Amino acid sequence: MYKTGDVVMYGTSGICRVAAVEKRDLTGEEQEYYILRNIYSDKNIYYVPVNNEAALGRMHPVCTKSEVDELISHMNSEGLIWIDNDNKRKEEYSRIIKDADKHEIIRLIKTLYLRRRELSENGRRLRSSDENYLGIAEDMLFEEFAYALGIDRCEVVDYIEKHLA
Repeated sequence: MYKTGDVVMYGTSGICRVAAVEKRDLTGEEQEYYILRNIYSDKNIYYVPVNNEAALGRMHPVCTKSEVDELISHMNSEGLIWIDNDNKRKEEYSRIIKDADKHEIIRLIKTLYLRRRELSENGRRLRSSDENYLGIAEDMLFEEFAYALGIDRCEVVDYIEKHLA
């Protein structure tokens, strides 16, 4: 159970603060909601029913600096998840984004970075759907890392590279 003031990552919506936990009638039936406010935009407010497992599955506490450093330390050992079949690849990448498991997100980013480099060497490019998944994954991971590390999002790649070296 989250409480007012907790900071969470809410799926692809970004980092939010639990502004309140209160009963509301948003669907014709009164129920209890977490009211989330995006920490970077007061305009983005999300109402998450406390009894909806699917919606709650999109919420997780923001990782700590030590958790970020631990994830970075294992990046080189993470395997790749390239799937040749376009439809199966889209399904798998969509699942990874939805589940928001940081290890899987890292594997996705690593796979697409390496695939992009390989294609570039042959004068080719990633498919637009792969670029979209890469962008979503980077946004999710880098925003959370930046918050946990207390740095700007644009500094995350440098931080990772410095700690991998």
